[in-house]
Amino acid sequence: MSIEPSRLPDAASVETVLAELKPASADLALAPALSRAFPGFSFTVAAIDDAYWRDERTIIDGGRTRLGDHHAWVTRELEAMGGDLTAFWARHRAGDLRFAEWRGASAFATAATGPGTADFVQITLGRESEWRAGPIVDPHYRPNDIEKLLEPTWIARDDQVEADRLAGPVYRLSQRRGGAIVHMRGFLGRCARVERENREARRPELESRVIHEVGPEGAREISFLDAVPGWFDFVPREVRFFEDWERSSASAERIFDHWAFDIRDDEHRGRREVGFIPRPLRAPAEKLPADDAPSVYRLMERVEAVDREIGLKFGWFFLMTHGNWVDPDVGHAIAAGLRAQRVRLPDRDAKVLLRWDDARYLF
Repeated sequence: MSIEPSRLPDAASVETVLAELKPASADLALAPALSRAFPGFSFTVAAIDDAYWRDERTIIDGGRTRLGDHHAWVTRELEAMGGDLTAFWARHRAGDLRFAEWRGASAFATAATGPGTADFVQITLGRESEWRAGPIVDPHYRPNDIEKLLEPTWIARDDQVEADRLAGPVYRLSQRRGGAIVHMRGFLGRCARVERENREARRPELESRVIHEVGPEGAREISFLDAVPGWFDFVPREVRFFEDWERSSASAERIFDHWAFDIRDDEHRGRREVGFIPRPLRAPAEKLPADDAPSVYRLMERVEAVDREIGLKFGWFFLMTHGNWVDPDVGHAIAAGLRAQRVRLPDRDAKVLLRWDDARYLF
């Protein structure tokens, strides 16, 4: 039985749930708390490794007393010293003042709303902690201007120790417009609609565009739409990703158990762009390049090993569409092997791969 998209969790209710979580138990409590707050949904939570930090810092002293916003405090103190960068640096390079910053990584709460591949809701979150991050000036180099003080490039963010945690972990709802809470089936419809509208907006221009061709019979002009007859029927890569999942062996698994979707819905140069970047919840330890295997048979062995490693039939194909783990040329080589009848895939997977080989898409 499907849950109507109109019953989706709303931002205010999700933020209420997040505010009630205690840092010590937030990781374990998040999914049950969301499930209780929204009857009919059974949430799971997955995190990905995409470390970020917020450009909002606080000055603290040796006793961790907060002295104020980093930018405002530095600007005020520097003005009090007549803008003397050397004097400011000399005073604070050996002092006990530090700044604190919020650092995090993305987390995704998902719940099925029906039996279809795209029948699920996704809530995009940030899992964040506040850390004592480093000295307020680079102790080794005098800054050349105030911008160097306000953008602390001298700190390392990969050596965090628990003693430096000031607050958290806490979960925050993503601030990306149109992407914090989505019903995936509705979102895919939005992707297709916006793509169609963007292309239709260019119809007058394209109807008058001609292409100059030179062939055996000499030069000629052909209209763009005659040369590209399917231009207005283009299917966005986001939609194709889900279609390919439904048509392949991967469909035995729920897509959100293996992938999270980094949603975007924004304006770029006056054009609305809607889509996502798929993020694997489990990736192979090593990338598979096409030039690392001597034959298509060896490539087949390697992609089968990838599937076993990530626990998903035909999983290598979806990793390939992203491009970071399986080189797209691997897909082209295996497709050529299929056409030459040198290798085999299950019929449904072969159809998906050959369709992709004819009309490639990548993220």
